[in-house]
Amino acid sequence: MAANRDKAQLIWGIVLALAGIGVFFRIPQVMPRIEQIPHFSSVTIFIRFCFYLMGVMLIGGGGKKIFVFLKASNGK
Repeated sequence: MAANRDKAQLIWGIVLALAGIGVFFRIPQVMPRIEQIPHFSSVTIFIRFCFYLMGVMLIGGGGKKIFVFLKASNGK
């Protein structure tokens, strides 16, 4: 049972890391559309910062889960 949970955590870590990488590729495509909205045009720097922060956090969380899995599997 614990082995299935460990594998699920590894898969979840990979998904998180890939989602974070996807955010970095998607930001340049989405930001021009957001800048066209008059309400958000004055805060585009803050929005861009938030998107990049979200990407870094996703990659960091996924990397941590992968690292913990690899560390645990090497210890067995």
